[in-house]
Amino acid sequence: MTTQPAEIDVPATRAALPVLRRPRLPFSPWHLLLVPLALVFAAPLVWLLLSSVMSNAEINRFPPALWPSRVDFAGYRYVLENALFVRWFTNSLIVSAVTVVSNLLFGTLGGYAFARMRFTGSRALLALMLATMAIPFQLTMIPTFLVMKKLGLIDTLGALIVPSLVTPFAVFLLRQFFLSLPRELEEAAWIDGCSRLRVLFTIVVPLSRPALSTVAVLTFLSTWNDLTWPLIAVNHDTTYTLQLGLTTFQGQHHTNWAAVMAGNVITVLPVLAFLGAQKTFIQSVTSSGLKG
Repeated sequence: MTTQPAEIDVPATRAALPVLRRPRLPFSPWHLLLVPLALVFAAPLVWLLLSSVMSNAEINRFPPALWPSRVDFAGYRYVLENALFVRWFTNSLIVSAVTVVSNLLFGTLGGYAFARMRFTGSRALLALMLATMAIPFQLTMIPTFLVMKKLGLIDTLGALIVPSLVTPFAVFLLRQFFLSLPRELEEAAWIDGCSRLRVLFTIVVPLSRPALSTVAVLTFLSTWNDLTWPLIAVNHDTTYTLQLGLTTFQGQHHTNWAAVMAGNVITVLPVLAFLGAQKTFIQSVTSSGLKG
């Protein structure tokens, strides 16, 4: 008599076996790559901060010291006791603030005109404006200087402000954002009797905060960090910007590196505002319309 082997219930057996789960990381695997890269990019800023509290002897020592033996604020004292440093900071703040406000205003008007209004030569004018973005500043530097000289603005803050009152990038970026907004909102306002300017400033501008923030941040960064044009347009130390004034701490035979590092730390502090606007910047660049 032969016995039949017992049939094995495969699904039941599989259910009885313990399920092996892959260990899950408490963070995204991309962080394993991004964290080291972030440390590499942050290294110069950390070195700048550490060097600003070193003495000149430690900064000039070879091999260079990686950590200050003691915290020395002589560089900060030298910078802050220099009466012109406050003037340079104020000049940079005035030039950057006026440039940002003017780019927001004129960029909004120009971008809305190119996005919503059709007039003779609008496409040709837009193409010509975009073509100017491909021209390097070195080619327009001398003509701009001659124009500022004719206007009597050389060696004044006006020479730093007027050439940057509006940029093609601001007009183009805002135009592209305005094109992504639905026309129905504006048409409803026109039916209610709103003028075009009222529609722009009461409906379109509040919806364009991401793009406006992007223009403001990028304009501030480029103006605040500009050195080439102030080096040409202003000659008197009372009209120096912060970037140009810091170059006076470097001499032909002796350089106060502690003061240079301390001044750069103070200079870079307003630039760190870009980190707070990073989310808005990305939202503006990737935005293609309104949802919901």
